[in-house]
Amino acid sequence: MEKPVDDVSEVEEEKEELQEEAESEVPEEESEEMEVEGEEDLDVDLDAEEEPFVEAKERASRKEQAIEEEDIVEERFYTIPLRKVWTAPRKKRAPKAARVVRSFVLKHMKVQLDTVEEEEEPEKLVIDNEVNEKLWSRGIEKPPRKIRVRVVKDKEGVVTVLLAEGD
Repeated sequence: MEKPVDDVSEVEEEKEELQEEAESEVPEEESEEMEVEGEEDLDVDLDAEEEPFVEAKERASRKEQAIEEEDIVEERFYTIPLRKVWTAPRKKRAPKAARVVRSFVLKHMKVQLDTVEEEEEPEKLVIDNEVNEKLWSRGIEKPPRKIRVRVVKDKEGVVTVLLAEGD
């Protein structure tokens, strides 16, 4: 046990002596170099971890910009009911949901698909990957009951189905 100290200045002096001893054991230059090296390593690791996220964000923003840059002739928002999908057998519901979305958009956006197939025919209807992922999000057996989409038609007649922004 320590003996009681009457004077506060004695305690402060002891603390200063302990700090000086600790500092004298490791030279200041080496401690600074060690800190700098450690900081550089941390920065590199953080940058390496952030790269995939940055790339994904850039790809998403590029895709949105490409759609916005095209001349949009018509843009509509639809809530597509998928209740008929649930009458299908369990293991066929999500694929049927994709077909229902496709037929709904063809009907409501008045897209004419040519029956004559040419080798280099451009696609008239494009369903975005996010819409497909939303349909398959709960698996093949349980697609959503309804889905909110944004449908864009450009000047060339190509219709793109995108997930509505709030979903």
